Amino acid sequence: MSLFSSLFGDNKDTEAQKKKDFDILKYDGIRAQRIGKLAYAIQCFKEAIGIQEDLETMNHLATAYTQMNQMEEACAVVMRMTEIAPEDPGNFLTLANLHYMMENYQKMDEACKKTLKINEQIPVAYYLSAKAAIGLNNAIQAIAMLTKALMLKEDFAEAYLLRAEVLWSMRQAKDAMEDINKLLEMDEEDESALLLKGEIMAITEDAGKAMEVINLVLTMNPFNEKAYLLKGNLLLAQKATDEAIAVYDEALELNPNFAQAYHERGRAKLAKGDKEGSMEDMKKAIELAPESSVNISGQYNNYDHLTKNVPF
Repeated sequence: MSLFSSLFGDNKDTEAQKKKDFDILKYDGIRAQRIGKLAYAIQCFKEAIGIQEDLETMNHLATAYTQMNQMEEACAVVMRMTEIAPEDPGNFLTLANLHYMMENYQKMDEACKKTLKINEQIPVAYYLSAKAAIGLNNAIQAIAMLTKALMLKEDFAEAYLLRAEVLWSMRQAKDAMEDINKLLEMDEEDESALLLKGEIMAITEDAGKAMEVINLVLTMNPFNEKAYLLKGNLLLAQKATDEAIAVYDEALELNPNFAQAYHERGRAKLAKGDKEGSMEDMKKAIELAPESSVNISGQYNNYDHLTKNVPF
């Protein structure tokens, strides 16, 4: 028996009654989703879709599943949406996003290809295809996809940044800097671009200039954790151990749960000869981030970055 049958009684034979029931379930679900009652929202949406496979309601259901971290269920809903509307590229883009969250880069790539088969003029499809290529360790393919995205949309900031990151991973500093400078022409306060510029300059140019760039980022945003890591590492490379430790101290004052800052401060203390202090910091880093005890990352919230402010 339907969970919601008591709401509507037994007279559900007419089309008008079915439409009424569907509307009640759909909009109850939307209201529940807005106030965070996701389990109830999912029940409503599933009941509504049982009456009518409405794409808008299915999209709400997929979103609710995603919010509940029920990714397989979200994928199943979106797959059904692609069957109902096979010519809508947006559904395949949604599917690509879901596969990215699940780190299933092969299926992500397949979803991007299906999007581009429908419409070759969607810049974000090439961008997501590049993300899939990176996940599949194919840097050359990633650069090719990002270049196509930028041919279609010259002010695609995220594509410039990602291409610069890929180029720098291949140690193509000159080409990476060209993309970074293009980004900074568009937005001179782009923190990610400035940090990557500082990182490249620290290795390829005057370390003093790199420090100026990193300090500029910290002036704009004193809570930028990656900037503290870069600054501390740059000082450590210059054998300025005490200054590096002071930078990590400052970062940890702002965020006592900053695992990688403990890790880096532990390295700095070890370089100084403080084995006991180093061990304490390393233990704290592992305690805070046991899943990545060696390669602790200062980057957070992988999937929020994926398509934030990315144009369709």
